[in-house]
Amino acid sequence: MHFIVFLFLLVTAVEASAYESDQYTNRLQPVADSLVVMDKAVNDAIEKILRSSPNSQGAVAKAIYHEIGGLYWADKIERWAAKSPEVEKYDHTRYESIYRGMPFWATRVNFVFGIGLSFRINDVMVGSDKLGHFFSQGYKYFRRELRDEPRERILAKGRFAERWIWGLLTTGVYSNADLVANYEGWQFYQSLFNDDVVPGKKSILVLQQGKYVQQRAFTWADHINDYWDEALNPSYNVESLNKRLRQSIMALCPVYFSSPEHFEVKDDELLWARYNDIGLRDNRRNRFDIMCER
Repeated sequence: MHFIVFLFLLVTAVEASAYESDQYTNRLQPVADSLVVMDKAVNDAIEKILRSSPNSQGAVAKAIYHEIGGLYWADKIERWAAKSPEVEKYDHTRYESIYRGMPFWATRVNFVFGIGLSFRINDVMVGSDKLGHFFSQGYKYFRRELRDEPRERILAKGRFAERWIWGLLTTGVYSNADLVANYEGWQFYQSLFNDDVVPGKKSILVLQQGKYVQQRAFTWADHINDYWDEALNPSYNVESLNKRLRQSIMALCPVYFSSPEHFEVKDDELLWARYNDIGLRDNRRNRFDIMCER
């Protein structure tokens, strides 16, 4: 009975959120930055939504969620990016990933379904699942804010998901990068309507004669930073996975020493301070620059 319940949770987790990705291997692969292409995809979607003239914050946010995000295991923008020839991908497969050779009880969902794709956006290696966290989980945070839920309660929902159905229980991973993408998605929805959510920038939309119009372009560069990269902002893992993952990281140290600049975090302390209250579990000991230099 317990095994049946666990299988149900595995399937539910896969439907609810994309697979884990791998930012440890193939980091030196020359992949084109997709920032311009990905910016255009979002701005085109916003333009399309505004043509239907939604006239409230809730209606605009919901329309963006349905147009770009979604209810299923991978958001619409994830599926689009995966198929688009304009978005270059890293060469990752379930047989050539950081999780290669690890047993089911350590990798869980990854063992059954493999790993998600990774792209380069704003010079950061980003897993496809982070796009879904940004639009879908960010929307859920924002929707709770519109219901006047307190900030701590909103953030607690994200932490709960990483501990249970979308995280440690089903994948063995409590993803700090997921929480960062959730939070930045929330910031995005806030920045649609409010100035200085992105410091120094006006809101993306402004209400004119009862209709929202776009006054500045969206860019992923306002939100994506090194803490979206799970090799630079390592997840907290169950012990059966963590000990194997650390062995795999150590095996990649020769690659790190060949080009350490591809493995190091820019503005680590500033980023840690920026996200210090959203629920990150510090596992920076699993970073290349710490493990390989010890």
